[in-house]
Amino acid sequence: MTQDIAKRPEPKPGILQIEAYVPGKSRAKGAKVHKLSSNESPLGASPAAREAYSAAASSLERYPDGGATALRAAIAAKYGLAEDRIVCGAGSDEVLQLLAHAYLGPGDEAVYSQYGFLVYPIAIAANGAKAVVAPEKSFQTDVDALLACVTARTKIVFLANPNNPTGTYIPFSEVKRLHQGLPPHVLLVLDAAYAEFVRNNDYESGIALVSDSENVVMTRTFSKIHGLAALRLGWAYGPAHVIDVMNRIRGPFNVSAPALAAGVAAIRDTAFMDKALAHNDNWLNWLTTEISALGIAVTPSVGNFLLLHFNEKKTAPAADAHLQEHGIVVRRMESYGLPSALRLSIGDEEANRAVVAALKSFMAGA
Repeated sequence: MTQDIAKRPEPKPGILQIEAYVPGKSRAKGAKVHKLSSNESPLGASPAAREAYSAAASSLERYPDGGATALRAAIAAKYGLAEDRIVCGAGSDEVLQLLAHAYLGPGDEAVYSQYGFLVYPIAIAANGAKAVVAPEKSFQTDVDALLACVTARTKIVFLANPNNPTGTYIPFSEVKRLHQGLPPHVLLVLDAAYAEFVRNNDYESGIALVSDSENVVMTRTFSKIHGLAALRLGWAYGPAHVIDVMNRIRGPFNVSAPALAAGVAAIRDTAFMDKALAHNDNWLNWLTTEISALGIAVTPSVGNFLLLHFNEKKTAPAADAHLQEHGIVVRRMESYGLPSALRLSIGDEEANRAVVAALKSFMAGA
């Protein structure tokens, strides 16, 4: 009996069904381009972080500290955490992938909200598990819908809070209700990439819940308010047993030395963080008001971006094309199942005013 032999190496089942993550565009027409497609910091990075990054260039022949000791100490000091319950990664993307790799396999399920971060289904499918999507209400996470999706096969529930791309959040009381409704074997992953931007008193990033639980992990990033997106730097805070598992499977030198040095300086520069937050508060409110006045529906956001909704007469693709003609790049939302929407990052003053002017001319056009 002959056995069929593949003519070339084949990936694991399900891999070729994954739709690759497509980052926001960077180019548009015109000499001056405002890139508002990736939720990047309009103020750049802290000068102290830039200096630390440059200083690290003198020792590029040396391996980085595999334990990210100084960075974990700086994070612990900032938030009052135990250093040994922190693990660092190449962006929160890697941290999320590590959790999926450690706790998901064929036959397992993982749940996330309808408009949740696209990395979730990629990480789930890459490990042979099934992604289960819970519907949202008015572009907001629905805790009851998430809980209704949990079965005996569920191993992880991913919750982006605040959520990208909607900009909405659920209060800490709802996060606790979600946790209380989960079986103890289900890992609740709280993706708090945009936590620093939230001003609302009923919000909590997840630190308190992680501290008191055995099945909750919080992930964070240096890409947003710290402006270190190019360096790919993130971290997680979790129970000791989860952190131990992540340390067993991550790369031994998964974060570069320049990234570690810049991260330490960035998290210590509270004055720069305050400046970035004040900028976002001001322009988030201004853009919401100005764009809404044009007749474009705007989902209320607590992040550093806005979700804009168009209609059949003034479509999102047409608005995107018009913005590109004016040198403005935003994010199309078809991949999130939102073909009538565009996501707009908060930019600097010039970019923000240019966006409103371009949208005004678009809406006024025939």
